[in-house]
Amino acid sequence: MNTLTDAWDWLADASHWAGEDGIWHRLLQHFVLTVVCLVVSCLIALPVALVLGHLGKGGALAVNISNIGRAVPTFAVLVLLLLTPVGKWGEGPTVVALVLFAVPPLLTNAYVGMREVDRSIVRAARGMGMTGRQVMFHVELPLSLPIVLTGVRIAAVQLVATATIAALAGGGGLGRIIAAGFNLASTPQVLAGAVLVALFALVVEGVFEVAERLAPRWARDVR
Repeated sequence: MNTLTDAWDWLADASHWAGEDGIWHRLLQHFVLTVVCLVVSCLIALPVALVLGHLGKGGALAVNISNIGRAVPTFAVLVLLLLTPVGKWGEGPTVVALVLFAVPPLLTNAYVGMREVDRSIVRAARGMGMTGRQVMFHVELPLSLPIVLTGVRIAAVQLVATATIAALAGGGGLGRIIAAGFNLASTPQVLAGAVLVALFALVVEGVFEVAERLAPRWARDVR
């Protein structure tokens, strides 16, 4: 109980929120790193998943290949990248490791979402004279959007939690607070950092939950 109280006192100390090592600055770094990795992951995974889902070919292979990244711990990938020329690129190793971690849920959910669209609707769209591109963007994508967003949500929340490893490579983010706590043997600071990461993840979860609830309405408007 004393540890929880001490952690609360640490968070309530205004001096811990200001400056380059303060919570606000670390939170901004964590947010930027998460957004960058999520955007890069989406640019890699979603086009592949949507096209393969539309064609109905090669999706299983792509999903299995992407899931190999789940079998290798992100920390291990980061350490290996630090030993390569990529390790000289500042945040490069962290971004690469996190992108590899975020791609599988994005690709899997987007592909499954596209394939679960009712085929009779797709056939009807083609029968109306719609081209493959029109079917993909005006029929399949809107109908699969809730599942696609679920994949984005999962990836975003996982990135928020895993981005703490940036501190191990000398990067920024909330992980620096936790790492500093370990260095100072300060359990309250470690706990406070963990609470901040958990709260950030819950906020991200809530934002995407709202987006997923609005997705069906958006899809209806598109059609």
